[in-house]
Formats: sequence, C-alpha cells, structure tokens
Amino acid sequence: MDLITTTDAGLFCAAGGFHIDPWKPVERAVITHGHSDHARWGSKHYLCAAGGEDILRARLGAGISVQPVPYAETVGHRDVNVSLHPAGHLLGSAQVRVEQAGEVWVISGDYKTQADATCAAFEPVPCHVFITESTFGLPIYRWKPQQAIFDEMNSWWRENQAADRTSIIYAYALGKAQRVLSGLDPSIGPILLHGAVSRLTAIYDAAGVRLPAWSHATPELAKQTRGRATVIAPPSAQGTPWLRKFGEQSSARASGWMQVRGNRRRGNVDRGFVLSDHADWDGLLHSIRATGAARIGVTHGYVDVLSRYLNENGWQTSVYPTHFSNRGEEEEPEQAMDEPIQMQ
Repeated sequence: MDLITTTDAGLFCAAGGFHIDPWKPVERAVITHGHSDHARWGSKHYLCAAGGEDILRARLGAGISVQPVPYAETVGHRDVNVSLHPAGHLLGSAQVRVEQAGEVWVISGDYKTQADATCAAFEPVPCHVFITESTFGLPIYRWKPQQAIFDEMNSWWRENQAADRTSIIYAYALGKAQRVLSGLDPSIGPILLHGAVSRLTAIYDAAGVRLPAWSHATPELAKQTRGRATVIAPPSAQGTPWLRKFGEQSSARASGWMQVRGNRRRGNVDRGFVLSDHADWDGLLHSIRATGAARIGVTHGYVDVLSRYLNENGWQTSVYPTHFSNRGEEEEPEQAMDEPIQMQ
C-alpha cells in the first residue's frame, strides 16, 4: 500500500493518521505554507515549519492548535517519521518528508529553485517517491535571473517618476509582494504598501527578514508621494476607488503568467514582470532529478504535460488530483495554451 494516498480531503498518510494541505477540515493537518489553497481553516491540529507559524495564525486565527517544527527536525507519529524541509516558496514554506520502515516520500508543496532574500532556499530531499507541484509545468515557462527582473522594475519606476506618475505593482499579498519589495531600490523614492500587504510584511520584518524601508499607504502619504512612490498592492485592489489617492499612475503585474503574450493586455496593466514564486520547467526537472526518486507524483498544475514527459523519459508517474485550479494563488488569467508546446 502506498504511504501517501488521495482522499476527498486531499493527500493522506493513513499510517501516520494525518493529511497534507487538506482542503477540508481534518483531525491532523501538516501544512506546507500559508497560501489559502494549501492552508485551510477548520482542522483540529496543525503542524507547520517554525518560520510559518505566525503566517498560519494570521490567516487561520490566532487560537488555532499549531505545532511549529524547525526545518529537518523529525516528529514521530504512530510508526511514521515526519520532517519539514525548505521549499523556497515563501517565508516558512516547506516540503514534507514522510518515512516509514525505510521508505521515504517527499511532498513538495509549492516551491521555487531561485533563491531570494525573503525565505530559506529550496533544498532537494532524497526520496523514493517525490510528489511535485506543476503550476508552471510547460516548457514555455523558463525564468530569467531574478536580478534582471528587479532591474526592469527599478528602471520602470524611474521612467514613471520622470513622467510624474505613481508606480503601482500588483502582486499577491503573501510571498510575491515581499519578494517584489526585496528587489526595489529605496533610493529611487518612497515604497508604500496596501494594507493587506503591510499586515503580512510586518510578519516578515518580525522574523528578521531584511527588506527595504516601507510605509503603510495612508491617504496622507498617498497624496504626499504622488508621482514619486512605488505602491505594492494585491490584484484585488485593481479598479477600486482606493487607487484614486495616488493620482496619475502606471500599473504593472508581477507574475509568472506574464511570460505568455496577451496576459498583460487581458490583465489591463501597462507592464508585466515575469516573476514567479514557483519552479519553472527547468527547475521542476532539475528538482525531480535531484531527489533520486524513481516514482514521481504530479499535482496542482499542468499534470498531464509534465507526467507525460516524465513517463517518456524513464520515470514512473502518477497524477494526484487537487481541489484547486492549476493557477494556485497566482490569480492570473490562464492562457498558457495560446503558445505552442515544444518538449525540450
């Protein structure tokens, strides 16, 4: 019997009596990270990486029963050993290593292979079976070095300043917004955060993550910094009256979906920055190889494309369905199939 199976609540370890990132309330939930498609309210007990505890409480409630565990520390439950290992996705994100009688399975959660300043870098974990996400599991998704993207953002900000326009960058409030912030040059001008972003960024600050100086975007600051500031806001803020505070503006979106032609236009923004907190095609394949696993489970994304490629190249694969769409929390219009697929 497989160590990890799928139930109507998500991935389940029967031998250990726990679910991993369940989408329904369960008795015991092991959580890979705080995004809402992985951390759901209502379970009786939670286990997460120590760095993600405050995020989990902020999103699910301060009074939840949660056991924080340092990376690589083993927790035994019944006759199963569980440990959490850095996933590089956001603060406190983790892969879940499950071991019983010498057999090792690793569930990746969401992960990226480009290291950044906001969280612990991804570490491949040797295993027999690796269950990987595949949010960007198409060969068209290959990321530039992140510094090149940050340079593009800062250059765009300077151009907007010269034209007396406030720069608005839409980025998911948890993880992506803090990564965007980490790459901005504060010498250019003030950096303001929407309330949804500032609330979570304060958790990063408290955890000791070094970020450029920022301010909460109050109405007074919005008026004082018009034409000079960069404002980081969640995509849900687009088109709201809140934006009027900033005067003339230019908008951009930071997302891996910006890799595909047309998403910027469909997203009604002036600029798209291709910055993702997920592994690209090459990152997925590199990570799979690095685990040494002979069996690969594929979930949460372009499962058919990635699993077919892996099967054709010597791996034994299985698909693990998820309750959520392939987009995860990068809430962008899904148009990737506009582009031809070329296996490489």
